[in-house]
Amino acid sequence: MTTRAARDEGRTAINRAVFLTQLIVAGATLVLVLVSTVVFPELLRDPLYFGGVMLIFLATGLSAGVPWHRLDKRWIAVIPVLDLIGIIVAREGAPLLGVTFLLVFPVIWLATHFGARGAAGSVVLATLLLYGVLFLRGEDLPPDEIPRLAILPVVLAFLAATTYATTRRAAAQRVLLTQQAVLFEDALRRSTRQKSILDALFNSVDFGVVGFDIAGRTNFINRAQRELFSRFGADDNGHLAHHVVFHEDRVTPYSIADTPYQRALRGETIDRLTVWLGKPGTPQLAVLISARPILDEKGNTDGGIMVTRDVTAEIRAITARDDLVASVSHELRTPLTSILGYLELSLDDDSLDPSTRRMLEVASKNADRLLALVADLLTTASTAKNELTIVSAPCTLDTIVAEAVESLAPLAAERSIRFVQGLLPVVQVSADAFRLRQVVDNVLSNAVKYNVAAGSISVTLSATIDSAELRVTDTGRGMTDDEQQNLFNRFYRADSVRGSSVHGTGLGLNISREIMRRHGGDLRLESTFGVGTTAIATLPIRAAHAEAAP
Repeated sequence: MTTRAARDEGRTAINRAVFLTQLIVAGATLVLVLVSTVVFPELLRDPLYFGGVMLIFLATGLSAGVPWHRLDKRWIAVIPVLDLIGIIVAREGAPLLGVTFLLVFPVIWLATHFGARGAAGSVVLATLLLYGVLFLRGEDLPPDEIPRLAILPVVLAFLAATTYATTRRAAAQRVLLTQQAVLFEDALRRSTRQKSILDALFNSVDFGVVGFDIAGRTNFINRAQRELFSRFGADDNGHLAHHVVFHEDRVTPYSIADTPYQRALRGETIDRLTVWLGKPGTPQLAVLISARPILDEKGNTDGGIMVTRDVTAEIRAITARDDLVASVSHELRTPLTSILGYLELSLDDDSLDPSTRRMLEVASKNADRLLALVADLLTTASTAKNELTIVSAPCTLDTIVAEAVESLAPLAAERSIRFVQGLLPVVQVSADAFRLRQVVDNVLSNAVKYNVAAGSISVTLSATIDSAELRVTDTGRGMTDDEQQNLFNRFYRADSVRGSSVHGTGLGLNISREIMRRHGGDLRLESTFGVGTTAIATLPIRAAHAEAAP
């Protein structure tokens, strides 16, 4: 609404309010006139009664014809004052008709529109007019009329006071409601704007977002969500309530109760779960799903949000990389094995001169290192395809640890690093001894490679009835919090060692943790930058026992 339109509306409201208020007085007066015409027709011939009534109707005409918005508000009081005069005059013409009761209307009007001054002024004016006319008349009053005239100002005073108080409360409530309405409109405006911004934001991203209430009804869905699932027969709400989804093997379907959508409806939290859409044998789509429940003020589930993203291209790229790594590694292992065999045969020749032997030993050492790298790559490819086999058999974990420490002792001695190892308890487990040795070798070699010169490595092994724990603590450079978050990612190497002379592929920790998890255990690292790192490997003991070393 423009300013001019608002101004015109205000003017109309003032004029209409004056006329409607006066119309009440005129209506009551008209009813009184009609009654008096039927009951006392001779009253209309009384000049006072007729003059008073006509004065009230004249005031009504003024209320309708005068442009009150152009005058000062105080001029509006002329209308109720004319009403008071007309009522008093009409009462003098018909004292027994009950015209006096019409005084309540102008009193209420003045008390309502002019506050305390209007309330007090109306009572005083009505009293003065009433008693002034009686005084001018100079006649004795009947005894039964004196009490009514005495109590009338009191009644009018109570009426004016009540009207004034009620008007004050109504005005205060009106102000409060106006303020609340302004606040509500402002909040609604902000909420609408925020909703528009969020809608624009969610519809511009390339991942799907769907929100639903406790009954499973979709209350929000973005463009990407509709486009993502529309190719696979999802319903108009953009979710897969009745669509078949498959596990990571792309063949095994989820049961209806275990689908991500049904789990999200139950209020479960889902973190980065990959499912496949599309029937086996047809082009399939990999979708990464996360879901979070929405809680009400009492902590009860009140719907949820599910986020989906198409990761088909990423998974295909990773698969292609793993296939390439496995293929290249297989092709490299055969010639490397042949090279190592001929180098060993050459080194067995006693007729070699020292310089030639030294060069062959360097070549053999680097070929061994290259073969170990190829083995790591093959193991990584196997774990990525879930082809890493674990052959469990009875073995002693303490023996594996002791042999690994012994084999790495010469490498540690080159940098004056010493192993601090107490008595290891005899721990018998059912596990793959070859794979466990691979884990221990990796953890110990890292402790040597990333340690400081003349540092130390503490090796402790403890066991309970249910599990065994190996701790390897070095006094090396340690790692930052950011580096620790990515340690177990394949091919990851920390920034602090990437440009150093310490060699590595970033595969060892990933392989070692996968081996421990295939055994039902785990591998984790605790590190403080500038202090050192502790590698903690845990392993369940199956059908075995642990006892103290002799």
